[in-house]
Amino acid sequence: MEQDTTIKEEGTLYLVATPIGNLDDISYRALKILKEADLVAAEDTRRTRKLLSFFDIHTPLLSFREHNKVYQGERLAEMLLEGKNIALCSDAGMPVISDPGEDFVRLCIERGIRVTVIPGPNAALSALVLSGFSANSFLYLGFIPRKKGKRMEFIEGIADEPHTMIFYESPNRVAELLESLREGLGDRKVCVVRELTKVYEETLRGTLTEVKEILLKRGELKGEFCVVLEGRNPEPTGGKEYLDTQRVMEEIEHLLSEGMEKQQAFKRIANRYQTSKRAIYQLYLEYDKNRRKDDEEYSQELRSNSRKTA
Repeated sequence: MEQDTTIKEEGTLYLVATPIGNLDDISYRALKILKEADLVAAEDTRRTRKLLSFFDIHTPLLSFREHNKVYQGERLAEMLLEGKNIALCSDAGMPVISDPGEDFVRLCIERGIRVTVIPGPNAALSALVLSGFSANSFLYLGFIPRKKGKRMEFIEGIADEPHTMIFYESPNRVAELLESLREGLGDRKVCVVRELTKVYEETLRGTLTEVKEILLKRGELKGEFCVVLEGRNPEPTGGKEYLDTQRVMEEIEHLLSEGMEKQQAFKRIANRYQTSKRAIYQLYLEYDKNRRKDDEEYSQELRSNSRKTA
């Protein structure tokens, strides 16, 4: 009996970009791969099944999401090593960007499995080019921490970035994100894009305060949001002479009363007014000096009145 000496080639993992809204945005090559693959692994099988059905594609579908990515990743890797070709899809847009595909791609690379990409729609880049901000250098930051403390810590960490920044956020938290950005970075210009490529696509431009107020007036918000924020101006907008001393001091005192360290409070306020930390520090020193002087004069007046009374 002859032995089968045929060496079976390993399969290929195709990272297939799918439409973020309008189904006509899918590429011919993407449709070809989805049709010819042995299996389609999808973050949201319901959404991907609608896409496949629309284009009369009947390739078997398998769920690959955050909660099963470890188990399914091993299973899919074995299939690829056995020679199967697999198409990986996000729920929309480019796989791996803010979805569980990132770990799986790393696993495939480690095991020597061929990985290639079928480029196409991406919400972050679409929002960036719509914003009107610089696209020469930008940071994609995805979904930032939800908890207030962690969120503000994250925002303070990007305060000095000169690059345009891109965030994703859900409808019920987008106004809160804009307020946190304003509180931590100052009232910068922002572009908020909703429902990209869909019938109700909308682009809002203005300051963080202006766009937040527009959204709050809407009541219940729907759709998927991309937030594009301008980077920090390399030159501060002004020194301490441009600031409302009383308001700044009240804000500093408020932060200190919440337990924040002095230096951190100075940094937070400097970011908020897009000025230097040194300007805030000098303003605080002058204010504190004048306050102590006023307190001393008041005490002397009390002592003087007390002697006169005696």
